[in-house]
Order: sequence, then C-alpha cells, then structure tokens
Amino acid sequence: MKMNQNYHHIYEMCKEHMHSYVLAEMTDGTKLDGIVTGLDDEYVYLAIPIEQHEHTQGNFNHGYDDRQFGYGYPGYGYGYPGFGYGYPPRRFRRLVLPLAALTALSILPWY
Repeated sequence: MKMNQNYHHIYEMCKEHMHSYVLAEMTDGTKLDGIVTGLDDEYVYLAIPIEQHEHTQGNFNHGYDDRQFGYGYPGYGYGYPGFGYGYPPRRFRRLVLPLAALTALSILPWY
C-alpha cells in the first residue's frame, strides 16, 4: 500500500521518535502524551500513561488485583504481595492513531 505524500513528513517524524516519550497534537487540537511503540503506513501506535482514576473506575482494570495467589484474601496462600505473587498494576494502555489525524509531534523529557 502506497503512503499518501501528505502524511510522509508525519511518518518520518514518528519514525525518528520511535520509542521516545512524545507529545502528539491532533488535527482537532487534542494533545496526548505517550511513547511511540510502533508505526506503519497508516497508523502510529502509542503507549499512553494510565491516569490514577482509571485504575479504580470502569472495567479497564477490573479484577486485575485479584490475580494473585490466594485470590487476595487475608490468610490464604503463601508469601506476601510484591514478592513474586500477583501482578503489578498496569501503567500504560495502547492507543492507535491514524497518521492523517496528527499535526505535530514533539519529544518530551522522561522526568
């Protein structure tokens, strides 16, 4: 599939910032920060940080904390949380954006 020449500069910018923490500006004015994890002829793939309220609300992470040995009930199972039993909470979610929707991409510091 041949890439549209209008999006070639955005494609090259995303390619240059692969695996970098960036600020992406959309055609509607929305700004998103995330890590560029992938790129193809039509889409850019970002890892977007999860906000604190997303951990506790909605079905996004539903039941994720219950996947530890002993099912999270006190007195059941062996070991303590954080010592090989259970999973850490998710910190990023995947977002797929069309290259046509991007107007700017700028690198951000990690701190």
